[in-house]
Amino acid sequence: MLADRVRALTFDVFGTLTDWRGSIVREVGAFAEVHGLELDAEAFALAWRAGYGPAMRRVEEGELPRQTVDSLHRAILDELVERFDVSGVDATALDELNSAWHRLELWPDVRPGLERLRGHFVLAPFSNGNVALLEELSARAGLTWDTVLSAETLGHFKPHPAAYQGAARRLVLDPEQVLMVAAHNRDLDGARAQGFRTAFVQRSTEYGPNQTMDLEPSPGVDVAVSSIGELADALLG
Repeated sequence: MLADRVRALTFDVFGTLTDWRGSIVREVGAFAEVHGLELDAEAFALAWRAGYGPAMRRVEEGELPRQTVDSLHRAILDELVERFDVSGVDATALDELNSAWHRLELWPDVRPGLERLRGHFVLAPFSNGNVALLEELSARAGLTWDTVLSAETLGHFKPHPAAYQGAARRLVLDPEQVLMVAAHNRDLDGARAQGFRTAFVQRSTEYGPNQTMDLEPSPGVDVAVSSIGELADALLG
């Protein structure tokens, strides 16, 4: 059984555990209302997220200096202020909006699913988010982890091979003893290439009702589920 071979479960956070789109749309809508802005909150949220991957690639390629996701989100936000013609808002207000990524809401199945898994495996978020972001998000959501695995301390963003290698070293486990849990095939493919076991969690509305990516797992995943509770069923019986 897979559960007999695995000692730790590592979880992607943005999209897998949290509904970033719904959370950011609400935060942007509230921001627009407070500041009297006519703003398409959905389009703004999706554009903010769309800048995330390219920004991380620029860091990994050396085009940008090594920095946290908080810093990257803030730089993307400055670009969006220009693109969406946001005016009359000071830097302090934009800093507060940027901290919305620390306040993401969980998908409803996450907390009860993790509670079922607790005590059976080492549980850790494994995210490109920086440590402060992950700690605040987890505290607000009532999540307790055995450890926190962040690109900030691992030195590379997923899916760089060194991120997964570093995570296994931090856990003091062989890669095949770690199950990477994510809603994104790119993340799982990167983990599997480094010897991790992989679990696909379907989040078919992560990007909204017209989502076209990550609707099915790529070949080679060890288990595919539709919730963290279903993952607990698969591992614990």
